Amino acid sequence: MRIAFISTRGIPNDYGGFEQFAEYISVGLANRGHEVTVYSPHFHPYKENSYKGVRIKHIYSPETWMGSSVGSFFYDFASLRDALKRERFDIIYEAGYTSIVPAYIWFNVKNIRHPVFTTNMDGLEYKRTKFNRWVRKFVFWEERMTVKHSHYLIADNMGIHDYYKEKYGKESKFLAYGADIHEDYNPEFLKEFGLEENGYYLLVARLEPENNIAMAIDGYLASEENGRRPLVIVGKTNTPHGKELVARYGKERSVRFIGGIYDFKKLNSIRKYSLAYFHGHSVGGTNPSLLEAMASGCFILANDNLFNRAVLKHHAEYYSTPAEVTGLLNDMAVYVVRDKEKFIAANLEEIRTAYSWNIWWMSMKSTLNGCWHRNAEKRWDLYQIRRDYTGYLRLSWYFCQSVFPSVDRR
Repeated sequence: MRIAFISTRGIPNDYGGFEQFAEYISVGLANRGHEVTVYSPHFHPYKENSYKGVRIKHIYSPETWMGSSVGSFFYDFASLRDALKRERFDIIYEAGYTSIVPAYIWFNVKNIRHPVFTTNMDGLEYKRTKFNRWVRKFVFWEERMTVKHSHYLIADNMGIHDYYKEKYGKESKFLAYGADIHEDYNPEFLKEFGLEENGYYLLVARLEPENNIAMAIDGYLASEENGRRPLVIVGKTNTPHGKELVARYGKERSVRFIGGIYDFKKLNSIRKYSLAYFHGHSVGGTNPSLLEAMASGCFILANDNLFNRAVLKHHAEYYSTPAEVTGLLNDMAVYVVRDKEKFIAANLEEIRTAYSWNIWWMSMKSTLNGCWHRNAEKRWDLYQIRRDYTGYLRLSWYFCQSVFPSVDRR
């Protein structure tokens, strides 16, 4: 099949979870014989036209001078226009919906017979705290329009799946991200950052308000662990919220912002040897970084919400406020002895049985077949309409000939 991925920041990944997901599955699909194209903004540092068997289409994006909030709408519009006007894809896989809806409406995709439009709904975007009230209303409208216009919905978390079923009465395919369990951890990577095994706390996230980085930092600073073990934060600091966090906490000696890490052997090793791992995401579905932390054998401290509990179940310590973070850290010695090893073992088993990439590929095959059959049914329906219409014209002609024999047959 010919498959396109749009609305990502391109591959290879140098941005976030969706891009890591797009890189992994696009390469995997190409290795399985599919023709795969990933749309990439022109400012992505990788300038080649292919990557590990995946075709890359570089599309101009005005995000560099308009900002991502506005520029991404134009980038997504240009990508979708190219996909519809210049290509012949079987499936267009849309990564998120917050900047594609105007293009969906403009091109009237719900009435397009080919290709099939598949949208990964991500999280409850209208709940993101970085948006003001009016933007949230607009994003909620986008959610409704996406459900209306998409041919096929993907939910990466059962909480998201249930939400769309209850809210809109529309089914979605549950297709969570995957993760691999590795054994090639190397403590030598810690030396680059002056860290020691089990001698630090770790937080890996995009530095956005809904990931609750400030909650973890404030709780840590008020705890007895402040000054004893550092809090290491991995993520690009060039976002507006990232700059705010650095300005606010950058002078704290025990809080270390070390930027983004895209060498995954290094990142997984840093995860593996942390004493505990903060996962503050609050509005997304199944977050790739959470699965990678589980697969790396992290002892996880998670923001208490429906999505995180759907993945972690009872195998994490949960918090909702800075004070609860402080309480967890002050009693960390108790939690390490009582829970750490059994929680890590349970999460590794969950990766093996529910979130391994092998299981994911089986689900993906089912999803692609579902999209393909839907497309085939739509094309068959169109054939039936054309056939019936042609038959109707012929019947009308013969009727006219019998009633009005003088009609010229030429």
